[in-house]
Amino acid sequence: MAVILKSQREIDLMREAGSIVARVLLKLKEMAKPGVSTGQLDSVAMEMAVEAGAKALFKGVRSPASRAVFPGAICASINEQIVHGIPSEKVILKEGDILSMDFGVRLNGYCGDAAVTVGIGEISEVNRKLIEVTKQALEIAVSQSKPGVKWSAVAGKMQSFTESSGFSVVRDFVGHGIGREMHESPRVPNFVNKDLLRNDIVLTAGMVLAVEPMINAGSYDVRTLKDGWTVVTRDNKCSAHFEHTIAITDTGCEVLTNI
Repeated sequence: MAVILKSQREIDLMREAGSIVARVLLKLKEMAKPGVSTGQLDSVAMEMAVEAGAKALFKGVRSPASRAVFPGAICASINEQIVHGIPSEKVILKEGDILSMDFGVRLNGYCGDAAVTVGIGEISEVNRKLIEVTKQALEIAVSQSKPGVKWSAVAGKMQSFTESSGFSVVRDFVGHGIGREMHESPRVPNFVNKDLLRNDIVLTAGMVLAVEPMINAGSYDVRTLKDGWTVVTRDNKCSAHFEHTIAITDTGCEVLTNI
């Protein structure tokens, strides 16, 4: 499918959606402490979205593979869970966990999507480094994104930095275009492979991308749990996830979901 370039008016609308996502994730970061359930975080995210007049993007989505309906407003993925963790009142955060929270909304017909990973209380040094490296991988993408740049050059820098830090880049899940729909063309990988080099993306003003590195402490191999949604590392080592919605501008890019 063709990439849909956005007008300035559309980017302005997406910035409004992105600001809601940012406010919600900032609130959830403040709340994410030992003894808090992921269900509590989900309830707050849903309440804030409704108060802002927005629709939670993830709630009610069907899995393409299992057809299971996602029940939450947020994805809450703990430790070895990479993405699509299902929030629940039964899942209680504890000291030493790391928690990835992914959240999106649709407002006035346009979407915003972002993710953060936080440590719960005191965490291990390796998990602290994992979170920081994943955050920096996203920062590399933001700093390198501008018109005329090939995405393979950006992804290559993300991958090289990640792997030189001792971690691996998830292959099975990538970023994506975003606009009126949560998932639009193009696919935006955080690594370089033959498919990307054959079908490279040349960044163009008006592109809006959800860039989301998912970085594992061990192997990049993954598996999906029986709930049909939760994706975990195959070796059960921890994973971190950061995401921003970014708009390519005439001179560089703008983060529409600044937290």
